[in-house]
Amino acid sequence: MKSTAIARLLLTLIALPSLADDSGHAAGIHVDVSRVVAEGGVQPVDGITSAGQPDAAALRVFADAGYVAVIDIRGPDEDRGMDEQAVIEDLGLEYVTLPIVGSDAINFDNARALDALLAERDGPVLVHCGSGNRVGALLALRKSLEGADDDAALEYGRSAGLGRLEPVVKERLKDD
Repeated sequence: MKSTAIARLLLTLIALPSLADDSGHAAGIHVDVSRVVAEGGVQPVDGITSAGQPDAAALRVFADAGYVAVIDIRGPDEDRGMDEQAVIEDLGLEYVTLPIVGSDAINFDNARALDALLAERDGPVLVHCGSGNRVGALLALRKSLEGADDDAALEYGRSAGLGRLEPVVKERLKDD
C-alpha cells in the first residue's frame, strides 16, 4: 500500500514538468522550431504560431498538432533548404505565400494582407520567415490595427519574434 502511494506521487511529480511546459516557450506565439521538434508538440496562440524557417521534421509536428496552413512570408529568392511547398502539401497542409522583402514591406497594407490570410483559415496557422522577425513586425502592426496602443502592439510583436525590425515598426506606428 505504501509503495502504491509512493508510485502515485512519483507519477504526479513526473507529470508536473510536462504540464508546466504547456505554458512555456513551445506554447508561445513565437516558437523555436528545434524545440517544437524536441518536444513533439506545439500550441497556437489565438490560432497563430510564429517561427523562423521550419524544417521537414518541424512541419510534421505542426501537421500532427492540427495546423491547417503555413504562411511563408520569405521572399522567393530566400533558401528554405527544401521544397517547402511540396513538403507542406504532402503533409496535407495548405501552403500560402506573402513575400515580405525589405523593410519597406513592413507596413500596414501587408499587415492587413496577413490578417486577411489568417481570417480565411479555419484552424491554426504557422506563419514564418527566416527568424520570426518579419512575422513579429507584421503582427505588431496587425495588433495596432485591432486598436492596441503602440506599447501593447510592440510587446505583442516582440512575443511573436520582433527583433531588429522594431525601429521600423515604431516608425510605422508613429506615422499612422
